[in-house]
Amino acid sequence: MFGAANCPRLVVKVGSALLVSPDGQPRRDWLASLVADVAVRLAAGQQIVIVSSGAIALGARRLGLPKGGRASLEDAQAAAATGQIALSSIWAELLGHHGLTAAQLLVTLDDLEDRRRYLNVSATLGRLLKLGVVPVVNENDSVATEEIRFGDNDRLAARVGAAARATGVVLLSDIDGLYDSNPHSNPHAKLIPYVAQIDATVAGMADTKSSSGMGSGGMVSKVEAARIATGAGANLAIATGRIDHPLARFGDTGHGTVFATAGSAPARKAWLSGGLTDRGSIRIDDGAAHALATGRSLLPAGAIGVEGDFARGDLVRIVDASGRVVARGLTEYDAADAARIVGRRSDELSELLGYAPRSALVHRSHMALL
Repeated sequence: MFGAANCPRLVVKVGSALLVSPDGQPRRDWLASLVADVAVRLAAGQQIVIVSSGAIALGARRLGLPKGGRASLEDAQAAAATGQIALSSIWAELLGHHGLTAAQLLVTLDDLEDRRRYLNVSATLGRLLKLGVVPVVNENDSVATEEIRFGDNDRLAARVGAAARATGVVLLSDIDGLYDSNPHSNPHAKLIPYVAQIDATVAGMADTKSSSGMGSGGMVSKVEAARIATGAGANLAIATGRIDHPLARFGDTGHGTVFATAGSAPARKAWLSGGLTDRGSIRIDDGAAHALATGRSLLPAGAIGVEGDFARGDLVRIVDASGRVVARGLTEYDAADAARIVGRRSDELSELLGYAPRSALVHRSHMALL
């Protein structure tokens, strides 16, 4: 599934626990084996983007900060600023041993949630890949605050995959896939090798804790990353990085969990479906949910409630009667006017609003089903 022949563009995420040892030193021998895998795939014609954790862990050791640099936001930002230089140097050096050029991109959540900046990131990644460069992406933790950060590189990798129009994402982790229960506490837990659809049962298998204590993501973030990636038309795999040559081993054995996509998605709808921030929600009835599933716009008559303080053009969640988010889209009305017209027929809207209304609360062209 992730071979060069049928996955021309691949995103590989490397977690902190794999890249940095518990004493804060980079695991250079392991990284060299991973870079050797990358070089083999590039030689076979595959393009690769690396999403790399590790800056905070590396910087914390150099600065002598407690709790791995995560005792405070200020410590984390200082550690990231210091560690990012070391991290980018390591990647550049190891890739350079194979005659490969590395490029660094530091992004925040806002960079990928804002449509214009997202397109800039996408264009930069596309140009670098065409030039044969290996982009190394990380969250810009030196400036990010709680309000504008991903908080984990699993979801960042999936969002970068969408921006890069990748067809595959591999999360190399300290665990080898999704289990039906926590394998650290249940010795009889079973690995789930293939997930065709992320439903409530799959989501319930996720565990919120990172086993290493060094990273910030757990299985919940990985399942959410799978939702983003598959919605953008990319398969996503969780595979162990606790071995040398992890990409080669995954390619040979397939051991891990693969989340399958239903197919490619238009670029704009991939961006919409992968959105992680929104301004509110519109609740709909069963009839509207069926209409959306058949490709129609959301009309006021199908809405039953509005939550949040949003303006026209903001991203909102569309939630069915059971509370499930069925779509994300850009609203055609602000929250106050949307609340006035929920449940109303189209021929009533002009009188209610006092102006010529738009036909839909959320038009199908600006909506992505989940």
